[in-house]
Amino acid sequence: MKKKISTPGVLSRREFMKLSAAAAAGVAVMPGLAYGDVVYPSPMKRRFGRTNFDVTTLGLGGQASIQWTPEDVDPVAIILKSFDLNVNYFDTSNVYGPSQANFGKAFRERNLIPDQPGYDENLRSSIFLTTKTMIRWAKGGYPQMEGVRNATNGDPAKGAVGDVKRALTLMFGDGEGGYPEGAYVDMVMIHNLTSFEEVDVVYRGLEGDLDPDGNFGALVALRDFRDGTNITGLNPRNEKLIRHIGFSGHYSAPAMMEMIQRDKFELLDGMLVSINVNDRKYLNMQHNVIPVAKAKDIGVVGMKVFADGAMYDKEPRWSRRPEDVVRRVGTDHLPSKPLIEYALTTPGVDTLIVGIGHIDEDPLKCQLIQNFYASQIAPDALSEQERRELEKLGDRSHDGKTNYFQLADQGLTAPRNIRITGDEQIRLQWDSAYAGNEPIVRYEVFENGHLVKTVPHSPQVCLEQPFECILEQTGGKPLAVAAVDAAGEKKTSGDLVPG
Repeated sequence: MKKKISTPGVLSRREFMKLSAAAAAGVAVMPGLAYGDVVYPSPMKRRFGRTNFDVTTLGLGGQASIQWTPEDVDPVAIILKSFDLNVNYFDTSNVYGPSQANFGKAFRERNLIPDQPGYDENLRSSIFLTTKTMIRWAKGGYPQMEGVRNATNGDPAKGAVGDVKRALTLMFGDGEGGYPEGAYVDMVMIHNLTSFEEVDVVYRGLEGDLDPDGNFGALVALRDFRDGTNITGLNPRNEKLIRHIGFSGHYSAPAMMEMIQRDKFELLDGMLVSINVNDRKYLNMQHNVIPVAKAKDIGVVGMKVFADGAMYDKEPRWSRRPEDVVRRVGTDHLPSKPLIEYALTTPGVDTLIVGIGHIDEDPLKCQLIQNFYASQIAPDALSEQERRELEKLGDRSHDGKTNYFQLADQGLTAPRNIRITGDEQIRLQWDSAYAGNEPIVRYEVFENGHLVKTVPHSPQVCLEQPFECILEQTGGKPLAVAAVDAAGEKKTSGDLVPG
């Protein structure tokens, strides 16, 4: 049975007490979590790709009040309350101002510092902590290149490796460069990839000769700190500081697809991607990069469910100050609960990070608790028709023009990079088209305008494994390939004449 959609601005008091009573009666009870007679249920979890870690469907994002903290908000209390709810996925970044330091304060309160008395190793192993670097190069002295952005709140002369160590010192160490033995982060993501040029840089040294005396991309160095090797010369102590490597993006699905397709080394275990009810109004993630990630068993984290506040009162732009932080639970015209439900029923999404602006002793006014309840939803709880109904909510804010961080919609494209080889037989190869509003279902091959073959579409996981069709010699007749989506829309390449 499909779940019936409810769209109150917040979880109603009646719904809230009903869920609480079920928990108190023994249905998924979490001991010790109570406001009066309210007991919170154990959170739902999903497998996080090939990491084989089960993540809670709600993760805590490291922005909002943890980054831009209003004067009357304690950011550490937000993190601690997430622990109390048994949220186990935590996200932060080197470009989030004081965010990592705030996590460090919370970790000290929960005995998560390895060299301190009472270190709770079991608790540390039960959470998944992700941080991010926006530096594309492994070490300092990187050149400035068109289309390649590098950003850090620390010392840019230290490159991506410096960002990893900066995260450890802020969250587990002295904040001045030192960190204890045994400190680690579960994942480091290369953050906010936007262009093919950036993908080229991060892969340098993996796809060709590595020159330890020169500079190279972040990936090969992160591999050293994951495996405890020193291939790059940057890890002379053979430290293992990270468990997994991933990447994030909210702008270009095509660039993110290429990031995955070039990973011949199975380095990428996680992806952070924007997903909300307005996704299909843009060059969407749900029919393009997310299926590619899942085909390679990469864990998928959703973000921007509220479009960084643009679904509510904030104008569509990046947040920059405490005044930009949304501190209430949805609005009457656009509830928060269905927005979360949409993101978590998008096929392939494992967990969702949400930044918290405000927590409250009253559960009905507490963003964290309301988001927690909204996230208790199965991946298949909504039908496709129900999801389409939820997409109409997006028009209520800025006429649906909320995703300023995402490439504009270009519709279904024709297959890309078509090439023809062969003499007695014709070998026709091409790379995946980009989907528009609907998923791609097949490719059609035409000879002299007549359909001669169909090839099913599946996510292309490797650039060296294109789609392919073998034809008998055509005598020089023109060939063409079309992409066809689930709605029957078709985009055809121009005619190509064999050799």
